[in-house]
Amino acid sequence: MSGHGEGHERGAGPGGHGEGRDRHGNPENLDAYLARLEDPSRVEWQKPDEVVSALGLRPGDVACDAGAGPGYFAIRLARAVGPTGRVHAIDVDARMIALLEQRAREAGVTNVRPLHAPEGEGLPPEPCDAILVVNTFHHFPDGPGYLRRLADRLKPGGRIVNVDFHAGELPVGPPADHKVSREAFLSAAAAAGLEVAEERSFLPYQYFLAMRPRAAP
Repeated sequence: MSGHGEGHERGAGPGGHGEGRDRHGNPENLDAYLARLEDPSRVEWQKPDEVVSALGLRPGDVACDAGAGPGYFAIRLARAVGPTGRVHAIDVDARMIALLEQRAREAGVTNVRPLHAPEGEGLPPEPCDAILVVNTFHHFPDGPGYLRRLADRLKPGGRIVNVDFHAGELPVGPPADHKVSREAFLSAAAAAGLEVAEERSFLPYQYFLAMRPRAAP
């Protein structure tokens, strides 16, 4: 569950990370992985500021980044919720947690709470206004179950937002067997008792789906 799966190169490993990976999906070649993860050109298609803005976070909110990696989104989330808010940044890889802590210090961000989840599928320790999952869903062996557990950590009115690559050949992103199509994700979300709250189409290669617990009949 490391690093959003923010893959850039076709033919890369899980989530487009590239390189070999251990049984939890941690990249073995960390330097090569980070070079792709933090490639400046990624901003052009990932549109991280627009993604964070679309979450509708306010000062004082609590957010979670599930699969935070070295903080590509977590630091932006921290700025969105301000010093009175909190961001729980979860990752399976201890190296990513260390990098996240370093990146947060360098950015002057003090409201990120790193959470190492070595067995994967970590959960935020408190209710959240928004939980962000970017290019990471394919790592979860029990997708519907994990979504259900994440939903239990939402505040009333909170949402789980999944951003992932569309199926098919794209100039960026992971190979086909490490993609979770929009339809496959919606099926998993429905099995978890979630429904679409909002869908946006501003990303060129990915879908943006905001999910909420399905209302009781």
